[in-house]
Amino acid sequence: MQRTTPTRREVLGAGAAGAVGLFAGCVSGATPGEDGENSGSRTVSMEPVGEVTLDGVPENVANYFPGYADMAVALGHGDAINSTGVINRYHTDHYEELDGVDINKESLTELVTDSGIDKEVFYELNSDLHLIDPKWLINNGFFGFEESDIEDLENDVAPFFGNTVFRRTDAWHDYRYYTMYETFEKVAAVFDERDRYEAFAEFHDDFIAEIQANLPPADSRPNGLLCFAAGDEPEAFSPYRLTDKGTNKKQFRDLGITDALAGTGIEGLSTNDRGQIDYETMLEVDPDSILIRGHETKTREEFEETVLAFMEDHDVASDLTAVQEGQVFRGGPIYSGPVHHLFLTERYAKLYFPESYSGGLFHREELAGIITE
Repeated sequence: MQRTTPTRREVLGAGAAGAVGLFAGCVSGATPGEDGENSGSRTVSMEPVGEVTLDGVPENVANYFPGYADMAVALGHGDAINSTGVINRYHTDHYEELDGVDINKESLTELVTDSGIDKEVFYELNSDLHLIDPKWLINNGFFGFEESDIEDLENDVAPFFGNTVFRRTDAWHDYRYYTMYETFEKVAAVFDERDRYEAFAEFHDDFIAEIQANLPPADSRPNGLLCFAAGDEPEAFSPYRLTDKGTNKKQFRDLGITDALAGTGIEGLSTNDRGQIDYETMLEVDPDSILIRGHETKTREEFEETVLAFMEDHDVASDLTAVQEGQVFRGGPIYSGPVHHLFLTERYAKLYFPESYSGGLFHREELAGIITE
């Protein structure tokens, strides 16, 4: 979005009343032009921030969650993203399979440092929009943000717009959640890309319908224990819950993989619960499959040669049914968007049901055309 007025930070010397007047064009105004181009400002809305009015399509956007960056890429606006929370949690290898689709990760500013997030970085980015849930920044104590910091950035730089949707286990998240495609539709409104969103959503719906038509009966599908464990010789695991309906579990729900932890009393990872489980606890559950996050930089073969090999030689882990039957997989990214999801659904369909699925399960050229044309 090309800024039509100075930021409030740039004009604070003019006095409070003058500053408010100059900045007002970015937060209130008219309606989009009838021809589809923005002749004025337009309003988008999303909990928890409510309504935000934009002067045009944002061209410089601060971002934390890679799933939102993936949505921008899917809408043809990846070049607008200027930052992400943790660079190595934004997995972009799948873009290489889509002709003309890319994002320059090297150009992104990493927001999280060893000491949290410095508020000043948002001033330096001078974004048109912060595509970030402000409650996420406030409720993660490590970041060091307070409500007053968000207010400063909204007044001095740009509005916030976003919702923490990758998981649903945070007690502080007492406002509406959105599904992946509800969130994607909101981001499409930000970038004024309704037609591209609808084409992508139709592609998704057709793909999922075809996948689900070939799934085995529900009682023949395995359950899964999703967890996080870094390192090649893991001994402790942070559990996730497949039942929490976060966006990064969508591929498992689409494939009918049920939650092995259901009814066990074990809670999922959140900002308030950092509990871990060990192999003895896993053995009590004895899941059909185990999905371990934190290994997305490995290939399937590298994962088997390190993590799975360690578990096969472990005194306790080797007794797990999932280990004995080779049903231990990389768990996928912590944050995922609509492009991620298509590739992940294909991956797990082939891993879980190799007798039903093989090869490429969706047309790369058609998908790339939706994104780039």
